[in-house]
Amino acid sequence: MKTNFNFSNLLGTVYCQGNLLFNPDGTHLFSPVGNRVTVFNLVDNKSFTFPFAHRKNIARLGLSPQGNLLLSVDEDGYAILTNVPRRIPIYHFSFKSPITALSFSPCGKYFVVGLQRKIEVWHVPSTPDANADGELEFAPFVRHHTHTQHFDEVSSIEWSSDSRFFVSSSKDLTSRIWSVEPEENFTPTVLAGHKQAVVGTWFSEDQETLYTVSKDGALFEWKYVGRPRNDDEMVDDEDEPTDLRWRIVNRHYFMQNNAHVCCVAFHAPSNLLVAGFSNGIFGLYELPEFNMIHTLSISQNNIDFVTINRTGEWLAFGASRLGQLLVWEWQSESYILKQQGHFDSMNALVYSPDGQRVVTAADDGKIKVWDVESGFCVVTFTEHSSGVTACEFTKKGNVLFTASLDGSVRAWDLVRYRNFRTFTAPTRLSFSCMAVDPSGEVVVAGSLDSFDIHIWSVQTGQLLDRLSGHEGPVSALAFAPDGGILASGSWDRTARLWSVFSRTQTSEPLQLQADVLDVAIRPDSQQLAVSTLDGQLTFWSISDAEQVAGLDGRRDVSGGRSVGGRRTAANTASGKSFGSIKYSTDGSCLLAGGNSKYICLYSVNSMVLLKKFTVSVNLSASGTQEFLSSKLLTEAGPAALVDEDALSDAEGRGLDALPGSKRGDPSARKKLPEIRITSVGFSPAGTSFCAASTEGLLIYSLDNKLQFDPFDLNMEITPASTLAVLQGEKDYLKALVMAFRLNEASLIKAVFQAVPHREIELVVQGVPGVYVSRLLRFVAAQTETSPHIEFCLLWIKAIVDKHGAWLSANRARVDVELRVVSRAVGRMKDDVRKLGSENGYMVDYLLGQGQEKSQKKESAGEQKTLEWGDAGEAEESSGDEEWLGLD
Repeated sequence: MKTNFNFSNLLGTVYCQGNLLFNPDGTHLFSPVGNRVTVFNLVDNKSFTFPFAHRKNIARLGLSPQGNLLLSVDEDGYAILTNVPRRIPIYHFSFKSPITALSFSPCGKYFVVGLQRKIEVWHVPSTPDANADGELEFAPFVRHHTHTQHFDEVSSIEWSSDSRFFVSSSKDLTSRIWSVEPEENFTPTVLAGHKQAVVGTWFSEDQETLYTVSKDGALFEWKYVGRPRNDDEMVDDEDEPTDLRWRIVNRHYFMQNNAHVCCVAFHAPSNLLVAGFSNGIFGLYELPEFNMIHTLSISQNNIDFVTINRTGEWLAFGASRLGQLLVWEWQSESYILKQQGHFDSMNALVYSPDGQRVVTAADDGKIKVWDVESGFCVVTFTEHSSGVTACEFTKKGNVLFTASLDGSVRAWDLVRYRNFRTFTAPTRLSFSCMAVDPSGEVVVAGSLDSFDIHIWSVQTGQLLDRLSGHEGPVSALAFAPDGGILASGSWDRTARLWSVFSRTQTSEPLQLQADVLDVAIRPDSQQLAVSTLDGQLTFWSISDAEQVAGLDGRRDVSGGRSVGGRRTAANTASGKSFGSIKYSTDGSCLLAGGNSKYICLYSVNSMVLLKKFTVSVNLSASGTQEFLSSKLLTEAGPAALVDEDALSDAEGRGLDALPGSKRGDPSARKKLPEIRITSVGFSPAGTSFCAASTEGLLIYSLDNKLQFDPFDLNMEITPASTLAVLQGEKDYLKALVMAFRLNEASLIKAVFQAVPHREIELVVQGVPGVYVSRLLRFVAAQTETSPHIEFCLLWIKAIVDKHGAWLSANRARVDVELRVVSRAVGRMKDDVRKLGSENGYMVDYLLGQGQEKSQKKESAGEQKTLEWGDAGEAEESSGDEEWLGLD
């Protein structure tokens, strides 16, 4: 089995903190998810996560106007410059200070960062498409100049449309206008007048007006005008206005009761202003008249960030408290994207039998079904009233079973998305584990309150039996794939093998040295793996009930110390065990994870560690550091747990304030999530596995990287060179790949039709995997339109024969192409059958016409005989009649 799994995608978490960004064409949304960046394709309904990871949570994102460079900065000011099309980091840099604002200029030459109260202007690294001559001059992160006039933290930075000026907003109640280059008759200007911190400032499209919004809901309109004059003041008409400066000409107020403004975005071309409030309501307004277009409640907590795409059609909202991400189209008043992760930690996960979906269950009582290919949540079930602890599919994959602490086991129909059966015990219990018979007829569940195992019938919903034998809470259950044996693990330091369907229902106890955390049965139903609290993995023969192997995983799983811990990761006693174990599809490997930042992959045959996967390097979470550091310790305790400025700033306090308190809850303390793995699972195809962690649902796969084609680097690929390769060198494979690289339909068709039918199999065999789906789609389209039926069928047969394994492994990726091929072949079959039927009818018609013509000739001959001879003679002499007719 291959073990080169790499991080592929992150599901279950859509937004944590920071700002959201649309790409230039407005079809992709960039969202910071912890220390990673996820991109949501709003048109194709897909998402992917960049492979790089920061050492802290991301604070700000910036995207160049061309959409090819992404600058992400974490809480400590460490930045990563990423090539978006290639998804690879280009450069690492440190601003040496926490960043509060980031914005690229519209011209793409500069970007401005707010480093607390300091502002710095930097040059954007040049790219070939940015220079007129096409030369690459890569000089990353060259500082242009610095401004330090603000007295408090800079909250936002916005540019003018001509990239000559930018305006900064700060918590010091002011906004300031700056110029990138020295301008004639221009000095940096201060806009003062707000009573609370300024949230944002924007230029109008003609740059004649400025709009500022403060946290208390005040909107000021500024214009560059002279001082208003009194009525009794005598002024000469010929004199020009004097004392010109930016002045407030209008004041507007949002009036949202006691809610304050959390975030604001302005779209200058359409004069649309969007404001998000602390009560979860957002308002859409038209300026300069300040007409309210729409208000909508989208969350129960603060709306942390809002942005508008370039066309002004879609609004993106992020709420970090509940992990919500919304994209709303305001003209049609409909959601383009509406995603939310689990509010609490995930407890269990399971792959569907076809490998296309992953189901997660969490402490918030919700069950979410995630599409692996798109990365989106398909459906959420909320019927459970307490935390969901286990989930399991039936063999066919159309029914899902879940167990919960509310004392119920529920069966879900994944075709109609409804709960069609609920199983309960005679006494109220909190079920902690569950297993389903492979036939789908029996479901069993164990509890931490009772030492019995409950068995229900899926058809009737009745409790069939209770298995007694354990002397402690039941912690794990698993059915053998052949359905003959049920394995259970308990805190009484035993694992038992039950013959559920036999008359005696005997059980075989297996004695262990510590409490059992999880059990797993190999796919061939011959081996049982047990994980215990002392970090040991023991392997038992199911047929003989004897231990066949064992290994010590304490050293492998240990890693990462908690923030408040007083020992290093190697010496700490907590987290040195595996809470979840799963066999691979072929049974050759065992995947194990626990309260650690590592996932271990073991070989079952040799009992050695094959690979360790690091779940997270995010130092913003507890459990990722390896050693103690005196720099992070203070007199009050670890620096990460000390609230520095929370007493002076109400934003830093807890959101659940005490009654009557205006500065937040004084008892609230800063808490860090602890990195841990609650569940792991292999995909049925064996090409990927997923892990439910504190940061979300992590997916590791074998084919996660973008497939690289050396033709991408060749600037000499042109239609003329492609035809030269096709006609001169007769290198059909190279010509086909060059045509796909140019992506010209006429050229691809010419190369396609020029390939001899004897060379089709060799050409298809050498096609790189990156072009298989495009070739299949093109051949399917040609099959529907081309008259060369057999030629197209030969191509389809060659693709299926030579790349069948790749097509089956990437079924979700090429599902559309396969459906097009199936439709084309079906249509071709119908056309051939129709043509055969028409030809048969035509032959029958022609034969019928010949017989009818001969019959007409015979009847005409008889009529002539009757006219020339006597009727009586004709009746007497039949021989003459026959001779006359033949003549």
